[in-house]
Amino acid sequence: MKIMAIESSCDETAVAIVEDGRKILTDCISSQVDLHRIYGGVVPEIASRKHIEAISGLADQALETAGVTRDGIDAVAVTYAPGLIGAVLVGVNFAKGAAMAMGKPLIPVHHIRGHIAANYLAYPELEPPFLCLVVSGGHTMFVEVKDYTQMRILGTTLDDAAGECFDKVGRVLGMPYPGGAAVDRASQSGDPMKYSLPRSKPGNNPFDMSFSGLKTAALNLIHHYEQVGEEVDIPSLCAGFSQAVSDMLVSRAVLALQETGYRKIAVAGGVAANSRIRADLLAAAQQMGAQVYMPPLRLCGDNGAMIGAQGYYEYLAGNTADMSLNAYATRSILGETL
Repeated sequence: MKIMAIESSCDETAVAIVEDGRKILTDCISSQVDLHRIYGGVVPEIASRKHIEAISGLADQALETAGVTRDGIDAVAVTYAPGLIGAVLVGVNFAKGAAMAMGKPLIPVHHIRGHIAANYLAYPELEPPFLCLVVSGGHTMFVEVKDYTQMRILGTTLDDAAGECFDKVGRVLGMPYPGGAAVDRASQSGDPMKYSLPRSKPGNNPFDMSFSGLKTAALNLIHHYEQVGEEVDIPSLCAGFSQAVSDMLVSRAVLALQETGYRKIAVAGGVAANSRIRADLLAAAQQMGAQVYMPPLRLCGDNGAMIGAQGYYEYLAGNTADMSLNAYATRSILGETL
């Protein structure tokens, strides 16, 4: 089964052709990073306009690159939530038009489910059930993937997402957008022990997280050094911040493996590209005898292939939509309206 998959939830326009949920025939991406860099972050209106300009040409490019005709497409999958509402609407409306024009089924895909499914593309042997740590710019959560479309949230951030905090610290330090990637690069030459940064344990759920206190502590430290006229050791601050985030994530990942009995854990989302988190989680899991699945860096960020992978399993589960499909800025990974 060949699925044309469309992703436009933020600042990447992507159209992919995926076969049977596991094989990427092509994954065409038009990035807006350079455009938004001058603003220090994504400007929603500009992102929406650029999606409109790029999406049709990308669809044609995807078909040509994959060597597939429109008749060879079996279904159209699209991110319908969550994301910047104007951006998501562009993808949803294009997908609806494409599905109608080709007479193919329309498959709505939750963006975070797509990130989890990126692991199916990287690891053909991976099958549910397993645990998944989702870390992205807008979401941080532990998910029990019971089946391809049946999931349970074990815990989530109660305030900021980890990726959001990385980007904010990077921006305040004057680093280029996206800040998270810049912080990771800078951290490579730093001393993670130089600055004392907090680790939080909020609420009664041991799998819930909070990153706002860590973010505030880092920003206060930066501002303090500015006020007293001293230079902050940027690599060491980035290393310490990365270590603090990793400590909070990995300790909960270990606990989740212990309490659920699973011996498979996957990582998903843009922050899954962070070198400290990848190294720490791999070391901790190996010590427990657990298998870790981490997508290659190209599949950590937003892409169309991950939507095609999850779209295949949504289709098998009967989760298709008609032309009344709408876009949502917020939506639970379980399909509930927030």
